[in-house]
Amino acid sequence: ALPREDPSAWLLPSGRLAGSAVIVFGLWFRFGGTIKDLSSEDKSPEYFYVGLYVLVGAGALMMAVGFFGCCGAMRESQCVLGSFFTCLLVIFAAEVTTGVFAFIGKSVAIRHVQTMYEEAYNDYFKDRERGNGTLITFHSAFQCCGKESSDQVQPTCPKDLLVHKNCIDEIETIISVKLQLIGIVGIGVAGLTIFGMIFSMVLCCAIRNSRDVI
Repeated sequence: ALPREDPSAWLLPSGRLAGSAVIVFGLWFRFGGTIKDLSSEDKSPEYFYVGLYVLVGAGALMMAVGFFGCCGAMRESQCVLGSFFTCLLVIFAAEVTTGVFAFIGKSVAIRHVQTMYEEAYNDYFKDRERGNGTLITFHSAFQCCGKESSDQVQPTCPKDLLVHKNCIDEIETIISVKLQLIGIVGIGVAGLTIFGMIFSMVLCCAIRNSRDVI
């Protein structure tokens, strides 16, 4: 029989640790800082959050799957380990999709947020009361003010912003960095799931060989 303590000692803590880390990262990214401010707007870029939702869902699934993988290793069950492998395959596909989406769809996401800002910018001049709150939110979230000049929208600018920053440029920089981070995390977690899939297949083969010998 296989040594029961080694597989379970590896599968359960690693699954929970990786899953918890992904969940914390996704929730912090979604409800903290710039993204949190944008989500309060009527025209918030919901599709921008898709990658984060996938990350959080994959993290929760990893925690649950780690438990079943541990049980399969301890009971030397090929069926449970096979299910563990299938779940990891689904997680792998989801994380790769998230990573690719974050890198390839970066320009689309940037342009979408920039368009939202330009609409708020134009609304401010049409109706200063109506566009005031939205523009303040953008300026506060991205720590910027206006486009080529901040003179026309100065009342909506952050009080502690001492140097003029073009919001169109700041949106591109900040969104690009955040999406790259999401992509890196997604690809990184996908890499970890590969080791889990390899480990489960090695265990399955070892269990089958040990039973054939018996």
